[in-house]
Amino acid sequence: MPNVSPVTAALALAMTTLAASGPALAMDKVISTEKVEIHVTTFADGLTEPWGMAALPDGGFLVTEKEGDLRHVTADGKLSEPLTGVPEVDNRGQGGLLDVAVDPQFRQNRLVYISYSELGEGGNSTAVARGALSADGSALNDLKVIFSQKPKVRSTKHYGSRLVFDREGHLFIGLGERSEEQFRTQAQDLDSHLGKVVRIYPDGSVPDDNPFVNRPGALPEIWSYGHRNIQGAALNPATGELWVNEHGPRGGDEVNRPQAGKNYGWPVVSNGVNYDGSPVGTGKQQAEGMEDPLYQWTPVIGASGMLFYTGDAFPEWKGSLLNGGLVAKDVVRLELDGSRVEHEERLFGGLGERIRAVIQGNKGDLYLLTDESDGEILRVAPAEG
Repeated sequence: MPNVSPVTAALALAMTTLAASGPALAMDKVISTEKVEIHVTTFADGLTEPWGMAALPDGGFLVTEKEGDLRHVTADGKLSEPLTGVPEVDNRGQGGLLDVAVDPQFRQNRLVYISYSELGEGGNSTAVARGALSADGSALNDLKVIFSQKPKVRSTKHYGSRLVFDREGHLFIGLGERSEEQFRTQAQDLDSHLGKVVRIYPDGSVPDDNPFVNRPGALPEIWSYGHRNIQGAALNPATGELWVNEHGPRGGDEVNRPQAGKNYGWPVVSNGVNYDGSPVGTGKQQAEGMEDPLYQWTPVIGASGMLFYTGDAFPEWKGSLLNGGLVAKDVVRLELDGSRVEHEERLFGGLGERIRAVIQGNKGDLYLLTDESDGEILRVAPAEG
C-alpha cells in the first residue's frame, strides 16, 4: 500500500464524508396536516439568503439573494449564475436585493420588477426598478428605476418591499417605516413614503385616482398609510383587493387589507409593545379614524410571504390565505369567510426553516423559499396515495 500523508488522508476523508452526507441534506418528508397529507422535497438549493421569488410561465422561477444577486431557476430546479444588469444594493442589516415580480404581460414584454435598498443623499431607501429578461435568462436589460422611496434616511431596517400587480395593471409596493424612533412617526405623514403602500403604473407614473393626488403637500403615489413593515402581500382572487401582512414589534404581527386613503395606525396604536416593553404610541390597540387589523398574531410569527391558494393540487386548501413565518419557522394557513378569519393551522413547523416566500406553481404545487445562508426552494405536493 502506498504511503499517504496525514493531510491527504484527512482531505480524502472529508470529501468522502461530504459526498456521503450530500443527499441526506436534501429535504424529503411526508407530513400530515389537518386536511391532507403532503410531501415536501428540495426543488433547488445552493442559494444564499434568498428573499424574493416569482414564478415564470415555463415553470421556472426568478429568485433574489439579499447580497445582490438575481438567479434564474429552471423548471427542473437548476440554478443559474447571477444575472447581469442588476443594480448595486446596500446589503447591510435588513437591506439588499429584496422582492421580484414579473409583469402581467410577461409573455409579450418580458419585463421584471425588483425592489432593493438604494443608497443616496441622506442615507438609503427602498427603490423599485424594472428591466427586460433576456431570451436566454442570463440578464436584465434596459434597467430603469421607476420608484424611489422618499426621504432617504440612515437606517438598515424595515424596507418592506413586497410587489403586487392588481387586475388593472397597477403596481402596489408595500413599504416599511425604517424602524428608528426619530423617523418612524412619518408613517402618519402624507409628505413621506415611510410606512406606506404606494400605487403606481408599471412605468412609475401615478394613477389619477390615487387618493391623495390632489391634496396639497401629499405624495401622490400613496395609497394607504400607518404601516410598520410590510413583508407579505397578495391579491385576493375573490375581490381583487390587496391584502398584506406586516411585522409588529413585540407582539402584533398583522394582516391588513389596505384601502384607498385609509390609516392603519402605526405607530399610534398596536397590538404589541416596544421591544423594551414600553407602550407603543398611545398604548392603545384602537383609535378613531384608524383601521383595525383583520387578524393579528401575539406572539409574532415573523410574518412574511403571502399567498391566496387557488390551485387544484390541494383542493382542501382552496381559498386559504397562506403566510410564511420567519420566527415561527412555519407556514400559517388561515381559513376565511370573506374578510374574517375562521380558523388557523400551522403547517410545516417541524421543518425548522425560516419561510421567506410562498409561491404557487403553474400546476398548483407550493414552493417555499427558505431564508437561510444555505437557502433552498422546497416543493410541496400531495403525498402519493
